[in-house]
Amino acid sequence: MYLAPLNYDRFFKKVFSDKQIAKQFLEDFLEVHITSIERLPLQQRVTDDAVIVEFDYRCKINDAYIIIDMQQWYKPDIIKRFYLYHALNTGLQLETLPKEAYVFDADSREMKAVRDYRRLDPVLTLIWLADDNLSSKENYIAYTMTPELVLEFVENNRLWRNPTIKQLQQERKKVLAMAQNDAKGLSFLRRNRLVFMLQKNIVKQQQGKLYERWFQFAERSRQLENTKSDFEEFRGDDVFEEMIRRLNKTTLTDDDMTYIAAEYDMWKHAVDLAERKFESGMERGMKKGMEKGMEKGMEKGMEKGKLEKSREIARQLLAVLDDQTIAQTTGLSMEEIQQMRE
Repeated sequence: MYLAPLNYDRFFKKVFSDKQIAKQFLEDFLEVHITSIERLPLQQRVTDDAVIVEFDYRCKINDAYIIIDMQQWYKPDIIKRFYLYHALNTGLQLETLPKEAYVFDADSREMKAVRDYRRLDPVLTLIWLADDNLSSKENYIAYTMTPELVLEFVENNRLWRNPTIKQLQQERKKVLAMAQNDAKGLSFLRRNRLVFMLQKNIVKQQQGKLYERWFQFAERSRQLENTKSDFEEFRGDDVFEEMIRRLNKTTLTDDDMTYIAAEYDMWKHAVDLAERKFESGMERGMKKGMEKGMEKGMEKGMEKGKLEKSREIARQLLAVLDDQTIAQTTGLSMEEIQQMRE
């Protein structure tokens, strides 16, 4: 191993603790120029009892709050969990939200300072999925809050089954009016985004995007047998040179190596468990299939036995009964009785 895996949480945090690295990644992925970036605390106490959430990376850029979280293995709860993180990142702004608005307090009959919620900034949550692609072929999937009317327009089967240009234009006009309504800052809602970045798809699909190199780097680093030559193309770039320095095996502690081994063992155990479940399912499926096959075979055998018995009876009756009576007695067709007689 030449470099530690960037996809492992510990090393992701180690790399992204460098402000310039984080800034460059966000500029490459979001295709924006960041004028200022402020790294924020990762652990947050949101109850009186315990720290219940810890982000892999959190910062503020250009008047927006950003989370980047790494998810390296398959887990069933990622959608709701990261939605919760997304919502919490908005709620955490209460810590610094100034009290610049005033309302009349009926009890004290005085003007009272309250938080000015108009000062809330939008939140962008980036989920870096190393393995899962959420059954999508896209490089990333983004969700934002838009009026329900937009989704209803797209899902209106009646409208799209036999559409006319006039109907579509009228409906689109109504949807646009709703989407562009910025009364009291409604546009703030769609500036909040939850984005799932799909590493498996990105490394397969070369589309010439700047952000692709980050995921290619991560994919190579997660191969524990990676070598120096795997990262030659990243040389000469100050940001990636710093990433290589931070992940280099020579900078790792014994605890880091133990962590890598434990993470790898956990991954291997998960893979083995999945394979055993698959094999067990295959065995159950084969057994069930064999049982069904035997049942069908027995049914066919019984049917064949009945048929042969009917034919034998028919042959014995040929000398004493007419064809129609034999057919009615045995259940055989008139054509088969006639062929027997021939």
